[in-house]
Amino acid sequence: MSFLDNLENSLKSLESSEEGRASLESEQRLRERERMAAQAAAPSAEELKKGPFTTALLGDAARVGHALRTKIHIVWLGSTLRLEAREKRLELRPTAEGIVAARIENGREMRVEPLDLKGDPEQLIRRWLAEP
Repeated sequence: MSFLDNLENSLKSLESSEEGRASLESEQRLRERERMAAQAAAPSAEELKKGPFTTALLGDAARVGHALRTKIHIVWLGSTLRLEAREKRLELRPTAEGIVAARIENGREMRVEPLDLKGDPEQLIRRWLAEP
């Protein structure tokens, strides 16, 4: 009986190690894809963090929020810039193709569009806050 138990345990161990190896390989592929995506988006992330558009955006957000009597919370989440006001969010996300602006309301992503860093940040904020 102990020989059969030992054999069964060995087979189970072998199966679990093969599954673990496959799982580890898929996790490594996923991490590699994420790393490559982050590298591709690095120039856009750098422009978002240090560019004049962001500086103007933060100043305009404070001014427009004050005029509308709305507190706009600003937070950096990695390379993503998030602005929150009431139930609305505006996330500026760097990608390999540039920066996209994602408008989120009540936890649902409503629209994602490319962002022109040469545009007017005040208009972006006013459009975001005015959307129903």
